[in-house]
Amino acid sequence: MDIKEALAAFDALSQETRLQVFRLLVEHGPSGVPAGTLSDSLKIPHNTLSFHLRHMSHAGLVVSQRDGKSIIYSANFEFFSGLIRYMVEDCCRAEFASIRDDKKRKCSIIELSHCCQPKEQIS
Repeated sequence: MDIKEALAAFDALSQETRLQVFRLLVEHGPSGVPAGTLSDSLKIPHNTLSFHLRHMSHAGLVVSQRDGKSIIYSANFEFFSGLIRYMVEDCCRAEFASIRDDKKRKCSIIELSHCCQPKEQIS
């Protein structure tokens, strides 16, 4: 992941409709969902959804595959994991956040420090 890829992804996610679409794609998991289902679920016209999906696809956040007459869209989990890893490893100081790989569970774990506790309010 480089800064240009990260910026394109954040640009794509910084728009409300695209963020809603991405959240729904994540909920549907790797198997994805047809564009029509996304359009109906979010009450977005098909042409508007197509515009947003194309933008997200160019940013690397969404992948698609044809299934008969339908196009199935899914979140690009590998890319998104890389984006999160980039933010933690390249944009955070080690004493604030780190990632460790858990080989037993086959996952990565983000550890955040409690360095920025809110000040207690005096009543």
